[in-house]
Amino acid sequence: MAKESIYLDHNATAPLRPEARAALYAALDLTGNPSSVHAHGRKLRDLIETGRQQVARLAGAETRQVVFTGSATEALTQAVVGGARTFSAGAVAISAGEHAAVAKAADATGLPVWTIPLQPDGRIDLDQLRAALQRADDEGVTLLVAVHWVNNETGVVQPIGPISVLVGPTRHTLVIDAVQALGKVDLDFAASAADMVAISGHKIGAPAGIGALLVKGHADTVRLIPGGGQEQGRRGGTESAPLISAFGAAAAAERMNMESVRALTKRVEDGLRAIAPDVVIFGDSVERVGNVVNFAVPGVRNATAMMALDLAGLSVSAGSACSSGKVGASHVLLAMGVERDLADCALRVSFGWNSKAEDAEAFLAGFETILARHKRTGQAA
Repeated sequence: MAKESIYLDHNATAPLRPEARAALYAALDLTGNPSSVHAHGRKLRDLIETGRQQVARLAGAETRQVVFTGSATEALTQAVVGGARTFSAGAVAISAGEHAAVAKAADATGLPVWTIPLQPDGRIDLDQLRAALQRADDEGVTLLVAVHWVNNETGVVQPIGPISVLVGPTRHTLVIDAVQALGKVDLDFAASAADMVAISGHKIGAPAGIGALLVKGHADTVRLIPGGGQEQGRRGGTESAPLISAFGAAAAAERMNMESVRALTKRVEDGLRAIAPDVVIFGDSVERVGNVVNFAVPGVRNATAMMALDLAGLSVSAGSACSSGKVGASHVLLAMGVERDLADCALRVSFGWNSKAEDAEAFLAGFETILARHKRTGQAA
């Protein structure tokens, strides 16, 4: 009997929660269009509105502020491209460590993109952001600022409070990518200074193919897909009641026990330091979300190590899963000033709602074997 593989890549996608699976299947058994006024349509509409309430509750949003989309990438594109158009932005400011969904949306606006550097600890340089806002004011330009709350590769928590103080009270627009924050940190969108926030279903145990954009009232006219008036005219296209219902069920499930997850990451970090004293753990000097360990052992290349771990039944990553299968140096680490040779050795281990202590132990045992081979042969496997 084949040995069951161990999944350690929750930041790429989380396993489907039982509650989400049950909601998905139940909705798939129903027939109708949620925009129809007959009984079949109303049943599906009820599922969508229940899902909206459940997602809003987890995100600290008012129910009407939740606009369902096909993914967080779509939500971010609507916020950045649609927001830049709606608010007549003259430039877009993003950090150097943004996910490709934000960086490519910024490029798609056709506007100048001002890149705000990261500090060596992985946090955005607030002085540079302040300077960008001042430059925009001096030039009479409206700026759309798009930043992530939690970095998907390092788990570093960005200083959203200070960012909000800088951008929130001004005429500029603030978009936050909260994909890796939902369910892990306390979100209070309704009370925040953000104009729009993007979230994703499959990062919290819903199926892929469903996301949401949270919008404040003044951003209610931001559009990307006009369509037939669905989502109160804010996103066209027939809503997927099964996916929305599953997203809601995942959001309503008990929040991830971050204490137990942090214990797993601490065990991995302590174990790595014991078996590889020269290990570098990225972002370990600042607040991190608690479910991610991004590390490198000099000389142990990530591509080779990942293959060896995969053969041992351990699924990890080298960073973002949205890089067309490429393995190599992370743009986030390079933006933090990490030398390319070391960045080429970076691996990411991420835990989630169904992770167990045995998963951490299995990873440490597998990586220790890789280190032993590396010492003998100079190769990770």
